[in-house]
Order: sequence, then C-alpha cells, then structure tokens
Amino acid sequence: MFDAIVVGARCAGAPTAMLLARAGYRVLLLDKGQTGTDTLSTHLLHQPGVAALARWGLLDEVRATGCPPLENVVYEIADIHLEGCARGVDGQRAGYAPRRYVLDAILARAAVAAGVELREDCRVTGLLRDAAGRVTGVEGRHGEVPFTEQAPLVVGADGMRSTVARLAGAPLTVADPLLTCAYYTYFDGVPADLELYEAPGSWTAAVPTNDGLTLVLAYFPQPRFTEVRTDAMRHYREHVRTTAPALHERLGGREPAERLRGTGDQQNYFRQAAGAGWALVGDAGHHKDSITARGISDAFLQAESLVRHVAGKLTGDPAQLDAALREFGSERDETLTPGYEATLAVAQLAPHEQRMSLLRAVQTDAELTSIYFDMVAGIVSASALYTPRLLSLL
Repeated sequence: MFDAIVVGARCAGAPTAMLLARAGYRVLLLDKGQTGTDTLSTHLLHQPGVAALARWGLLDEVRATGCPPLENVVYEIADIHLEGCARGVDGQRAGYAPRRYVLDAILARAAVAAGVELREDCRVTGLLRDAAGRVTGVEGRHGEVPFTEQAPLVVGADGMRSTVARLAGAPLTVADPLLTCAYYTYFDGVPADLELYEAPGSWTAAVPTNDGLTLVLAYFPQPRFTEVRTDAMRHYREHVRTTAPALHERLGGREPAERLRGTGDQQNYFRQAAGAGWALVGDAGHHKDSITARGISDAFLQAESLVRHVAGKLTGDPAQLDAALREFGSERDETLTPGYEATLAVAQLAPHEQRMSLLRAVQTDAELTSIYFDMVAGIVSASALYTPRLLSLL
C-alpha cells in the first residue's frame, strides 16, 4: 500500500510525487506514456516557476541543458515599445523555456531519486472506493497486465482531459468560452529575446529554447480556427509578417526546423480541486489559454501547495485529510483566479485605449517597465503597477 498515487508524470505530477516522497511518503507515479517525450507546450517558465526549480535544487540541471536564460523582454503594440526585465522573485529575474522532453525528464528523474516508484505505460481505468464512496486507490493496465493499487490519496495530474477528474466526478466550477487558437514551430539560428507582439486580432511571441532553436508562436481569434487550419503554414507566416515584421525579417525565409503544431482547443475552466481521497493538480484541475504561458509555473505552485496542506495527514483520521484538501482547493482558487481573469482579458485579442494609454506611460520609466514584466510573469497583480510615479505620468 502506498501513501499516495499520482497519475501523470509531467510538470504537475512529477513535482507532486517528488515533494511527497521528500516529505517521507511512499509514492507511486503512473504515466500512460514514456517520460522524456515531447508535448504541445509554450515551454515558458516564468520567474515563479524558476524560483520553484531553485528551491527544489533542479535549476542548475535545467541550465546545464543549454537552455538560455531569458533576461531581456521585448513587448510591442502599435507605437509602444517596452524592453527590460522583471524584478523577479526570490532572486530569480530570468525566465527559461526548456523543451518539454528536457524539463519533464528532469522532473521525473528527480521524483525517482527522491524514492518515488515510477511506472510508465500505465493506464488508469477506474478508481477504488470504500463502502462510503471514498477513493482508496486505482485500477488499470500496465501494458496488457491489469493491476490495482491502494493509497489514502489519489492525485490526478493527467492533463486537460483528466481520467482521474472524470472518474472522480469532478465538476466544472468555472467555465468560459474558447478564445484563441495557436500555432507554433521552431527556427534555427534566429537571434531573439523573449519577444511579445500584439495587435488587434493577433498575438505573436518568440522564445529561445534548447539547441539554439527559437520557438515562434502565433495566436489567432478562435472563430478563425476553421479557416486557419485549412492552410496553417500560409496563415502562420502571414500572421508573423503582419504582427511582428522585425521578427519576420530575422526569420529571413528560413524553413522551420520542425513541423508546425497547433491547437484550437484551449479550454478555460476550474474544476473542483479535491474530494474524499482525491485531488487534482495542473491542467487536470485548472486550465486557461496559453497566451500568457502560466501553465507550468502554476502547476509547480499547485504541487507545492497540495503537499504543504496534506503533509502529516495522509495517515490517520481521513477527516483531517479531507479538511486539508478543502483548504488546498480554496487556496488554489484564490491564488489562480487573478491570473485566470488577466489571461482571459489578453486572449480577447482586443487591446483597449485605456490600456494603451497606461502602456505609453509605463514605457517612459524603467522601474514601471520592470513592474509590468513582473505582472506578465504573474509575480504581482495589476494593482502593483499603480505607483505614485505612474499616477503622475497618467
């Protein structure tokens, strides 16, 4: 019998399992695939996520992969140009954007090193329950072999289409319409900072990553998805050309280093975070449009929050564990709601004049620019920007 079973071994599940094991618990980590594979992702780790890697002793390993630090941010819209760096958190001012097959493998290895039992090629097909309906474990198939395992806590970290969430009956508590569709690929030999370009109806980003590649993303309004997907590469190139002409010029007609990837399924929701014997972390419990690239950092913070709340309560009175899980859910919603609302505003792809006036004032002051990039990274809320200096400029 395990103390916890975590389903999903990527950037939400692997840290959750690792932190539980470091807290002294016996943990089983299951994944339907193989660790170290790629997945659809913007890659970007904002400074809160970087600070979490540093706390876990894993940041140096990410740096050692050759993933460049993102120490300068460029943001352009209309006549506005902001350039600088966030003030950061816990001494971490740079962001990073490691490839997911790099980052997820590092996290899985760290979990195993902490004592986690990792089983790949495992599909969960059901949840075990006691007579009162409390979740007490999982059943599934390891390859072709059926298995059952028991634990007082089952954690679903298995993504937007979470099997654990479905089997637990976790309802949506917040749901908003799809807002954007996104396409991206990689280019070799294109110098770039972390670059963000916005225009009415469009958003483009450039993000340096491993192996000298630069990730270039294009966001379209969701209603254009059917149109764009019919000739995605043509629409993608035209989008970059019109939204970020200087970046387009740097691409210089290069062919992409990898295939073009895209999605029109960027759901926006919160699910119930936990119940009797189960909890959800990462995209399983909360997902928002990737345009603000908050997903990985948010997953890290949820992992830390869950482990902090359940520590000392996995054995003994189940009522104490249930209370801890409710507290985790309340903290998750309180912490992530401001970023969710900010993301939905950005994903409307409709910048309004009040925001433009604010940004024109911000671009004249280096400190205000740093605070703005803190806001982009999710370190502070919009209220932090309204300093006496900004008010005088406005």
